[in-house]
Amino acid sequence: MLSQFPRVELAHLPTPLEPLPRLSEHLGGPQIWVKRDDCTGLATGGNKTRKLEFSMAEALAQGADTVITVGAVQSNHVRQTAAAACKLGLRCEVLLEHRVTDPTDAYATSGNVLLDRIFGANLREYAGGTDFDAAMADVAAEIQAGGGKPYLIPGGASNRVGALGYVNCALELIEQADAMGLSVDHLVTATGSAGTQAGLIVGLKAMRPEIPLLGIGVNVSKDVQEERVYKLACETADYIGKPGIVARADVVANCDYVGAGYGIPTAGMNEAVLLLARLEGLLFDPVYSGKALAGMIDLVRKGEFAGAENIVFLHTGGAAALFAYADQLEV
Repeated sequence: MLSQFPRVELAHLPTPLEPLPRLSEHLGGPQIWVKRDDCTGLATGGNKTRKLEFSMAEALAQGADTVITVGAVQSNHVRQTAAAACKLGLRCEVLLEHRVTDPTDAYATSGNVLLDRIFGANLREYAGGTDFDAAMADVAAEIQAGGGKPYLIPGGASNRVGALGYVNCALELIEQADAMGLSVDHLVTATGSAGTQAGLIVGLKAMRPEIPLLGIGVNVSKDVQEERVYKLACETADYIGKPGIVARADVVANCDYVGAGYGIPTAGMNEAVLLLARLEGLLFDPVYSGKALAGMIDLVRKGEFAGAENIVFLHTGGAAALFAYADQLEV
């Protein structure tokens, strides 16, 4: 399904699929496994590297010399895009959105922002709620006026091109589970810009439609998130030549764990991050994987997965952001 699309090698694949025995015992529910997309390798890893394999390949195929992208100040996507640009010899223009009000000094300068600067990305700062389609178009026009050839990557690389990375991840996970004799009863992941969940849905519906996928939201309400994911999943299915395989009912997001807003820590996230660190030696980030993990843990405790034997949690990475939240985490 994917061989027709240009792709560059950026990620260490396949990422591990590992059991979490101490967490499983602690919660007293199903066996919990983790798909380690924090181990994709590029710039401390994360889920966006899979997407960038396709986005960057299209940029190169179009003759681009500059990539332009957008993200929040502590964006994992921006960090991985900046690193990929370095690896491929491209310039990187970044539009950073100030989504978090009253940021601490650590938030504004540490974590992913520090890495962005190390990778030499040109960082431009914008107020929250900016029209980024227009802003990116303005930057593209500026690059063109200077003789450059820009390629635009949306936030999270979440369009039909980037989502191919998670169609591929679904296929990879199915192959790994089959080789291990593992029956996956539920797949759980964070959902934000929609590309990861949309790609996974398409891959699962194409190959193993009986596996339900739950996205745990990190920024918007359930109805908004589900519509966003459904739209992109349909576009992605059409793109790979599998129109109609995704139904609206396939898209499920639980957005009860966002808390006060995007990027704002919650007590549940704090507990989940410490629990996984101290039970399994794993690091999760405060914005995406940590809140999704908190949601999954709470749902296990509430018996929402009763009857299931195996849950796989897709770890989207982002531990670099922990340093930006060092003065807000209760450790």
